[in-house]
Amino acid sequence: MATNETNQSSSNLHQTKVVVVLIPFPAQGHLNQLLHLSRLILSHNIPVHYVSTATHIHQATVRVQGWDRNSISNIHLHHFEVPLFVSLPPNPNNSETKFPSHLIPSFEASLHLRAPVATLLQSLSCEAKRVIVIHDSAMASVAQDAINMENVENYTFHSTSAFTNYLYFWVKMGRPSLDNLHIPDFPSLEGCFTTQFMEFIIAQYEYHKFNDGNIYNTSRAIEGAYLELTEHISGSKKLWALGPFNPLCIEKTNSKRRHITIEWLEKQEPSSVIYVSFGTTTTLTKEQIQQIASGLEQSKQKFIWVLRDADKGDIFDGNEVKRHELPNGFEERVEEMGLVVRDWAPQLEILSHPSIGGFMSHCGWNSCIESITMGVPIAAWPMHSDQPRNSVLITEVLKVGLVVKEWAKRDELVTASVIEKAVRRLMETKEGKDMKERALKLKNAIRKSMDEGGVSRMEMNSFIAHITR
Repeated sequence: MATNETNQSSSNLHQTKVVVVLIPFPAQGHLNQLLHLSRLILSHNIPVHYVSTATHIHQATVRVQGWDRNSISNIHLHHFEVPLFVSLPPNPNNSETKFPSHLIPSFEASLHLRAPVATLLQSLSCEAKRVIVIHDSAMASVAQDAINMENVENYTFHSTSAFTNYLYFWVKMGRPSLDNLHIPDFPSLEGCFTTQFMEFIIAQYEYHKFNDGNIYNTSRAIEGAYLELTEHISGSKKLWALGPFNPLCIEKTNSKRRHITIEWLEKQEPSSVIYVSFGTTTTLTKEQIQQIASGLEQSKQKFIWVLRDADKGDIFDGNEVKRHELPNGFEERVEEMGLVVRDWAPQLEILSHPSIGGFMSHCGWNSCIESITMGVPIAAWPMHSDQPRNSVLITEVLKVGLVVKEWAKRDELVTASVIEKAVRRLMETKEGKDMKERALKLKNAIRKSMDEGGVSRMEMNSFIAHITR
């Protein structure tokens, strides 16, 4: 009898449990954001399941930064198998666009996660009172079976800024005039994506109409106006700005495992170093690398430059890592002044270091939000995707950055003198100092918004209350 009672109470316990399943898109800036969100949801004592291919789970976990890697042990990681895909090297000389089309086979293979995800949702839905699915907007078809399960809810995570996302709808609506809000000039989507990837995204968007709400990695403290505009057009569907997902205080790792960049930064003056990195989906041509090297050297500013090709679809697929040639004697000449890193670098930890004074960036949303939360101004050099429009948000709306390269001139080589000028403007001038001050104000506003009673804290509490109602 006692055993039955125990079983019954344990079954009631199951019935009250809410579990969350996160389905990231298989590219670093997406894997990373939803892994950070997993940790935030877990802090509310809600079980979290993080789903991807075996390769991409491994990628997400080895690159964890900003918090203790051991805390992943509480997240249920599901390494599902998908058909083998070709893991091609990136092509820096692609003429159509700088979009990393070599990754498309891995994107397409990940759509085969639909069947194992459906099985997982079915089994969780038998045990839990409610299953909450949060899928990347580019993985909507993988989560489609949630629609047919009674106690499963489906939320779309948008990996871009609210500003960039709203512009897409605003253009579709014929650019209606907006009360009290001036939208600056912004580029069309020409040159941002390949035709093949646009077709992939449009196919995913078909499934968005079935979702129960939308989630953004941003804060009303940064993008309040654009979130409100997006809410107006999304009708009855709820929207939550749960960001920033990344930790605001970086947990120090033990000294044995400190990255070379952090050790180097420890020896530099406050705000004296510009960090140069174009993310995990950009590959530069030989000519452009030479110009960046000369521009950095001529600027006489201290720098950390992450010089590496875009990730492959499978980053563990051995083939030799290409070692880019720099101008003769460059590394010897800049030995005291700069550090060239040829592998993945812990960007969040670098940006949080007091010696960093600026960031030359491609303006992927992940990089933008990390930079803003650390109070670092940006020299914006967009390459593809949402980056050109994000750079308008950074430079024209938030005014925490300057443009290195106009998107209209995206096919032209950026010369050493242009790079030198941009670096000096950001690091040496009154204009750059003002951008730094505005970036610090935003950082403080975000931190305040995360405190008790702050807008971001209330937003997260509202979401948790909603899913556990």
